[in-house]
Formats: sequence, C-alpha cells, structure tokens
Amino acid sequence: MRKKLALAITGIATAFALTACGSSDPSADATATLDPANPVTIKVGASPVPQSDILNYIDENLAKDAGIDLDVVEIDDYVTPNTSLNEGTLDANYFQTEAYLKTETEEKGYKFAHGAGIHVEPMTAFSKTFKDPKDVAEGTTVLLNNDPVNQIRGMRVLEAAGLLKNIADDDSILTVQDDKEKNPLSLKLKDANAEQVVQYYKSDDSIGVAVINGNFIVQAKLNKDEILAQESGDNNPNANFLTWREGEETPAIKKLDELLHSDEVRAYIEKTWTDGSVIPAF
Repeated sequence: MRKKLALAITGIATAFALTACGSSDPSADATATLDPANPVTIKVGASPVPQSDILNYIDENLAKDAGIDLDVVEIDDYVTPNTSLNEGTLDANYFQTEAYLKTETEEKGYKFAHGAGIHVEPMTAFSKTFKDPKDVAEGTTVLLNNDPVNQIRGMRVLEAAGLLKNIADDDSILTVQDDKEKNPLSLKLKDANAEQVVQYYKSDDSIGVAVINGNFIVQAKLNKDEILAQESGDNNPNANFLTWREGEETPAIKKLDELLHSDEVRAYIEKTWTDGSVIPAF
C-alpha cells in the first residue's frame, strides 16, 4: 500500500500538520542497523510529482529488501520541506536543487547536507497563443516563477529561445523589464509562486507565455503541443537531490540515497516520463 500524506497547506499551517501527524523526533535512528525483518522508517518530505512517485516506487519495490520503510509526505510548496527538516519533523526531503538550497541556506542558516543529483525537471515555456518563439509579439505578458533561482532559470529558457538577451546571473524581472537591450520585445514580465504559475496559465488568457517547473507540468497534465521552448537536460546543474540534516546521514538515509541512484530508479524514470519532462541526472 502506498504510504503518503498529501499536504496542500502551506506555511505555518503545514508545519503544524506535519507535527500533528507524528512525533517531532526524527524517525531514522542513527544507531540503527538495516534489517529487512525489522525495517527502519524514514519520513521524507517531497513534491507530489515526480519526487513522491519515485519514492513510492522505491518503497513498493526496493525498500523492504534494503531494510527501510518510507513514510512519504507530499508537500505542494517549496518552503515547508526545509523548515520541517530543520525542525526535525522530517528525516530528509527530496524536492530542491543546489542553487535553491544555497539561497535558502544563506537566508535562513540551515545546516543541511545532500546527495548527488537524481533527476532534472526541465523548465518549459508554454503558450496557447504562439507556436514558435519567433511569433511572440511585442508587449506579450510572460509569467515566471517568483523565487530567484527558478526565475533566472526561466529567463535563461526565454533567452535561449531568443525572447530575452544577455541575461546575467543576478538579473530578475525587475532589472530586465525596462532594459531594452535585455528585453527587446518589451515583454510584460510578471511572476507568481511556482504552484500558481501553472494555475494562472490555465485560467488567464491574458498570459501569452508561462515558464513552468517540470513537476507542475506533470501534475497539471499540460498539452505538450503548447510547448514553446524547453531547458536542455545536457550538463544541467539543476538536478534535484535528497537532503538531510548535516551530521545525520544515518545508515537508512545513506541506503535511500543509494537506491535513488540505482539502475532500477533510472529505468523507472525513463519508462514513466517518456515525454522528457523528467530525466535522470545520473
């Protein structure tokens, strides 16, 4: 049976819900040995798709023989997984990239460690109005993610498509909006929370282009015919990985990270997301 708890609530309410669903003590015992007859439970916070799908595949097919049992906690936002890990209500999380974790650590002082990249969810520009980047009209409204890491990734996608130019790593929509050199089409650049970008794209016809994170593309089952441009997966530094508290890489967490990089998981990713919306990073 799939063991997961779907949480769509954000912020303090989500943190309360996570605390309420079990002990605040981490469930992975640092002294535990891995015995298939007495598996160690690991509580892992993850985005619903594809992270929780990958974790549930492991739980159903690989975990028992490895002596671990996964309690997969689905979390829809990008804040709660780290706050909950920091507070100890999660043993690990699986949802973020190196750049995002670096920004979070600098802002909030987290002391986390992480494994190698597992998969990449390419940022993708969608449009119901335009079929080719060359067709995008001057003044078109473009919606991007509002967190700095994914916003610059989104602008890089637009740059590769020829819609923006000379984007710098420290740029944002505020620095680019009125810069005619960087925004030659005078695109109306707007932003929203990652989970809201896809919702606005589906419901607001005034949005000509939306750059959407891969996991939300899969969840929303967007029309692939509306893809305008997509981030390349080649040598992509934006792979997602397993994260845990520094100094607390228990045998169970180490084993989970090993399974996440197994041939079986690679094959599962390639078989499940044949459209390239999720690709292995190992």
